[in-house]
Amino acid sequence: MSESEAQQLARIRKRIDALDEKIHALLNQRAEAAMEVARIKLEADPNAVFYRPEREAEVLRKVKARNQGPMPDEEVARLFREIMSACLALERPLEVAYLGPEGTFTQAAAQKHFGHSVRTLPLGSISDVFQEVESEKADYGVVPVENSSEGVINHTLDMFLASPLQICGEVSLRIHHNLLGKAQPLESIRTVFSHQQSLAQCRNWLDRHLPFVERIAVGSNAEAARLAAETEGAAAIAGRAAAELYDLDVLAANIEDEPDNTTRFLVIGRHGTSPSGDDKTSIMVSTRNESGALYHLLRPLAENGISMTRIESRPSRRGNWDYVFFIDLLGHREDPGVGKALAELRSLAALYKELGSYPRAVL
Repeated sequence: MSESEAQQLARIRKRIDALDEKIHALLNQRAEAAMEVARIKLEADPNAVFYRPEREAEVLRKVKARNQGPMPDEEVARLFREIMSACLALERPLEVAYLGPEGTFTQAAAQKHFGHSVRTLPLGSISDVFQEVESEKADYGVVPVENSSEGVINHTLDMFLASPLQICGEVSLRIHHNLLGKAQPLESIRTVFSHQQSLAQCRNWLDRHLPFVERIAVGSNAEAARLAAETEGAAAIAGRAAAELYDLDVLAANIEDEPDNTTRFLVIGRHGTSPSGDDKTSIMVSTRNESGALYHLLRPLAENGISMTRIESRPSRRGNWDYVFFIDLLGHREDPGVGKALAELRSLAALYKELGSYPRAVL
């Protein structure tokens, strides 16, 4: 390296050090402001709720709107998510339950939504996550609800039939599946462990590369990785976090059949969420089993210009061939058009339940 190049690098590094000092000082100022917010809230209400999903969504949208690069919008938003997470932890660390064990995609979704400064609690089932939040042992829960290639997770929808919890947010996570195991050739693998959804999402790859290998469905991908680490001649389909957790090698990367394979997760809590300016509302309805009933039930949405993004049916468990419909629509229930449509729909439905209005996923 020439002297001129060394001088240029030294000058740039000095500038970076100066910028780091300014960033550090501003981060501490932001943290102090967050602590002041906490003080004001606690003086007004000892049981104040510090986490505001709509406020965080507004901040992240502003971050992406004003970003001029060179860092991508998503990357800048992730940085600000972690800043907000750390500041919120100074007020009171959140307890977030998720479908475990540690190393699952649901944990990754929880950390994507809340940042890494929350306390995450791995639980054994979706119903356990609901129970943990309902009993106030956790502030929020994160559960999977649908996959872009395999459809809805029925157990999550069924839990809303009786649960008083509200949907407070959503997370979309790009899912990359990897074949994990101890360093070994593929020809030596006799068993592949994974969650049934992951086995389905990698079916074509398995048929091509491991056609005669036994496929065993287990409760989670993290559990699959643990079994692969303990079982000779076994491998697992899971994410890279599970590989690091159970000291496994990535034998084949990104083996999912659909290149845009994405899973949507719901954030559940005990409190409603105010409008953020770009929201969704989820409802659960049923109608009488008669000709044209569903058409008449949904007509208020069309007449008020409300867009549905999803509709799913599930047995109501109240009688044979009796179904409830889970509907996601654009807008907040406090928006005039949405509120009017929901009021009309409520008057027509045999069963009506609002599951929550919440900000659309920002990241």
